[in-house]
Amino acid sequence: MALLDAAIGHLRQEQPARGAILEATSLLRRQIEPQPVEGATDAGKERLLAWQARKVLDYIDGHITSRVLVADLCALVWRSEAHFSRSFRGTFGCSPHAFVVRRRVELAARHMLQTDMSLSGIALECGFVDQAHLCKHFRVVTGETPAAWRRAKKTQGTSMERIGVPA
Repeated sequence: MALLDAAIGHLRQEQPARGAILEATSLLRRQIEPQPVEGATDAGKERLLAWQARKVLDYIDGHITSRVLVADLCALVWRSEAHFSRSFRGTFGCSPHAFVVRRRVELAARHMLQTDMSLSGIALECGFVDQAHLCKHFRVVTGETPAAWRRAKKTQGTSMERIGVPA
């Protein structure tokens, strides 16, 4: 992952190669993330099966810029909302809503590093209601405002080492 992220940083002008590396990074991340998080492996905790986790992740990634409803995720894996929510939390260590918000913040961070779009444009592009909504969630995840984070990363010339979003 780190090598792919570093390669993305070096290919700012070469769009076709950069797109291919972004796609490879996305595929690798999908393979890595269905694994349960530490602390979520307690015996007796319900978890999603691997195929269910992949299906849910693919749906979330495919619909990240629009509204993602728990009811839609439940329908994908044939579970009730309560059962699905417990299983999701057991697999990923957080609620479905928190997971989607975190994914949107990661997407926004990638856009901030790779484009010169305004923060309000990025917010809308990533499924947030407005720039304030992005700022609120970005600060919770990273501890900084999006503008301050973007300035710091651009001046450092940092590659996207997991976008600097703490786990």
